[in-house]
Amino acid sequence: MPASASPAPVPSQASARIRLADLTTLRVGGPAQQLVRAESASALIDAVRAADAAGRPMLLVGGGSNLAVSDAGWPGDVVQIASRGLRVAADGDDVLLDIEAGEPWDDVVALAVEQGWSGIETLSGIPGCTGATPVQNVGAYGSDMSRVLESVDVWDRVSAQRSTWPADAVRLGYRDSAFKHSDRFVVLGVRLRLQVSAVSIPLEYAQVTAAVGAATGGRAPLADVRAAVLALRASKGMVLDAGDPDTWSVGSFFTNPVVAALPPGLAAVPDTAHWPAVLPGGGLGIKLSAAWLIQSAGFGPGFSIVGSAAAVSGKHALALTNRGGATAAQIIDLARVIRDGVLTRYGVALLAEPRLVGLEL
Repeated sequence: MPASASPAPVPSQASARIRLADLTTLRVGGPAQQLVRAESASALIDAVRAADAAGRPMLLVGGGSNLAVSDAGWPGDVVQIASRGLRVAADGDDVLLDIEAGEPWDDVVALAVEQGWSGIETLSGIPGCTGATPVQNVGAYGSDMSRVLESVDVWDRVSAQRSTWPADAVRLGYRDSAFKHSDRFVVLGVRLRLQVSAVSIPLEYAQVTAAVGAATGGRAPLADVRAAVLALRASKGMVLDAGDPDTWSVGSFFTNPVVAALPPGLAAVPDTAHWPAVLPGGGLGIKLSAAWLIQSAGFGPGFSIVGSAAAVSGKHALALTNRGGATAAQIIDLARVIRDGVLTRYGVALLAEPRLVGLEL
């Protein structure tokens, strides 16, 4: 995926003005020594190479929607991924989209729906940049990136090489990929394969099918599916709104746990709170609703520790929110109380979904 010419990465102003809280949707995080804004793939490579050559710690930030950064901040360079651009090529009945890493993801989805390209309509309203989507195998409402990813353009910080990885090399799993547990590779761009179609992929998620009047496995007009998904996400506080603290979060703070069998304490879990899933090591298991576990363990909407500005969203138990002035420590304290409470009650361990920077759960 060739990158267009762009100015060199631009260092920030005085470090005292740089706060990670201003670059993340959770609105927590202390200072950084330097902020570099990279507006092209080549500028992103240059910024990463400069930090590596100088031996400075380097933190990549896109939309900041999957980061929880400590109150101590970051002791090195913060590289903000701001590369933009999208190129389209026809391939039979499909279209191939080459997308720069800094392109806002929901803008890509909106364009696809407008143009009649099917495959990512159920991923509407997800905040952040396109480059993050294969790292997390971003998914929602019965679909994820594994269905549409063709390849990923990456920079290898160890070999100092740029290469393109086919989708199978990325090893996409449930909120997981070959990129997630290492800082070695920097995503520069993403290629997607979408179908030319005015209707959606087969819909499996009950709330979406009900909203658009489709049967399970049925299809609906792309615009109707996008509108339904946006409305559902907004009802759960999962669409960013600067005026609504219920949306000041990283979205789902915990992943849905996958277990080999239902623990004894969960024998009566409702059918809507568990479904078949593949275990991480292979074989059939059971995926549990983390939201149901959290709420049933006593941590319902609005739950907070006395004196803390961190709270469970009033709209969805999976979102831990900054009610205004919360610290990263308060967010983590709340997460620990919830994790430990679910483990004690049900014997199920919840894992954090966002990247924790300078923090431990």
